[in-house]
Amino acid sequence: MINEHVTESPAEFLTFDDAAERVKQEVGRLLSASPKPIRSYTQHLTLSWGKFLRSRALLACAENREGLIHSNAVKFASAVEILHLATLVHDDVIDNSNIRRGFVTLQKKYGKRAAVICGDYLFCLALEQAASISNKKDYLDFSVPDYMTRICLGELKQNQNNYNLDLSVAGYLRIISGKTAALFEASFYGGAILCEEAKEDVGKYMRLGHHIGMIFQLTDDCIDFEAPQQLAKKPVQSDYEQGVITLPLIYAFQTRIGFKEKAKEERISRNEINTAVAETGGLNYTRMISKKYYDKAFAIIRELDASDSKKERLQSILNKAYRGL
Repeated sequence: MINEHVTESPAEFLTFDDAAERVKQEVGRLLSASPKPIRSYTQHLTLSWGKFLRSRALLACAENREGLIHSNAVKFASAVEILHLATLVHDDVIDNSNIRRGFVTLQKKYGKRAAVICGDYLFCLALEQAASISNKKDYLDFSVPDYMTRICLGELKQNQNNYNLDLSVAGYLRIISGKTAALFEASFYGGAILCEEAKEDVGKYMRLGHHIGMIFQLTDDCIDFEAPQQLAKKPVQSDYEQGVITLPLIYAFQTRIGFKEKAKEERISRNEINTAVAETGGLNYTRMISKKYYDKAFAIIRELDASDSKKERLQSILNKAYRGL
């Protein structure tokens, strides 16, 4: 007879550095081992590694008081990175971008149709990876599809507001709450539910992830105006050209008399945009909003019932998002 009471293998725990390395290896394995019809596309994506900020955040949240991380965190973290990669592939198609992280984009090299299909495949791969963990019943509250829905709706809202010169600050913050912050929130949430000691503070971790995601996008909005393409490793000063109205420009439209009316009547140049944003203090305003999220995130980290080393790791992630490192 088959023994119905199969004993699960004991849980494996890893150090943060070992877990982070395994995530990179796992993402590389998933991309390189894709089905043959799509493998050349996914292998191309392995050339342009990101900073793995979201997966590192998940691992940091999953760290227990002994500084160890459950091996299931590697599965969740790699799923988050694959999901993030899927959104970037689709973003590049929407924005007609030629460069990402210093390398030619998938849509530029293989065409838009191939890139869209590859992005769809990566969404499915992320779901499959998240579902491949052991003892699934312990993590039923962590719904990756729910976060995917929020991300997609955020992107859709942004697209619906392309060239909407009347977009308000509150409206823009709602857009990036889904488009960018949702995946950060998912990362912090996924890590927290894996850490036994963090389960009482799951709500705090979720809010922390949301705040850091908002900071990340607002910092990116400033980078589009400030950083040279060589440093940003992606097209800069291109948001408005793609119809995307970001916070520095929203502030300029609201405070520079006649500027929004001129933009509605005729196409404004990049020099006019840069001048208006600089003279109205659009970047300073964006940083002020970002600082408010920073202060909230900082306070949450101080409140967490966690080890000093874990708090320092979370603080480092917060600082990187705020400074655009």
